[in-house]
Amino acid sequence: MCILVLTCRSVALYVQISEVGVSSRFCFVGGGNMASAIIGGLIASGVKPEKVTVVDPSDEQRAQLTAQFGVHATEDVGSASNDADIIVLAVKPQIMSLVAGEISSAVDLNGKLIVSVAAGLTLSTLQNLFGDVAIARTMPNTPALLGMGATGLYCNDKTSEAQLAQAVELVEAFGICVQVDKEELLDAVTAVSGSGPAYYFLMIEEMIKAGMKLGLSNQAATELTLQTALGAASMAAMGEGEPSELRRRVTSPNGTTHAAITSMQENGYGEIIEKAMIACRDRAVELGKQ
Repeated sequence: MCILVLTCRSVALYVQISEVGVSSRFCFVGGGNMASAIIGGLIASGVKPEKVTVVDPSDEQRAQLTAQFGVHATEDVGSASNDADIIVLAVKPQIMSLVAGEISSAVDLNGKLIVSVAAGLTLSTLQNLFGDVAIARTMPNTPALLGMGATGLYCNDKTSEAQLAQAVELVEAFGICVQVDKEELLDAVTAVSGSGPAYYFLMIEEMIKAGMKLGLSNQAATELTLQTALGAASMAAMGEGEPSELRRRVTSPNGTTHAAITSMQENGYGEIIEKAMIACRDRAVELGKQ
């Protein structure tokens, strides 16, 4: 089975690609951060470097990828994609139509699976570009660069069960995969996890600023904030309890944490988060229409 993938990122923490995945040949069109991440994840999962080819116009980038991963790098998208079972298109949505034309003229796409992470490109748009073939849309996020991504996945009705399994395995090379049962729910995934890292970065920024205003040095405020964020997320992820229960455990009645949480709630903290995520979802829908 062949898989065509449109952009991704990854450094695997855990994944076992099936025997088919390990034996397949991969071609990455585009060798930037996304491609580097997923290449790292695939190789960590057992894919041999000689089965991976990267196409990139930059001499410097090709040399770097070859040195880092031991993969072959070239400028020839035609031969590289034609020789591959799995074609990973790590390119920007704005040039997808150009890339699709180059790939389609060199490769018979029948029987292949297209896995897209290009923001705003709907299944309808992708099918217009690549034809009536199996397509899986994904929405990853930047922690995928550390093998800690959270990715939403939706496949069209041309995708077989075997192809779906391959798409899931591929995504899990750089984090977790959450399947949704409607394409429009990928816009909600964008609001939760796709754009989500920025929400946490903003909170970290503001906590550091507030800590400094309270008298801490920048270094102290930064170290304390980052470790607190890491520890809290780890406790929640390890199933130590529901987030609401974990919050209650550290919120003694009339204590210091209670004062902070009460202030947040009285100032509409929950409403601020909800409105922000709705705005994000609505913008994702708007971009899809464009």
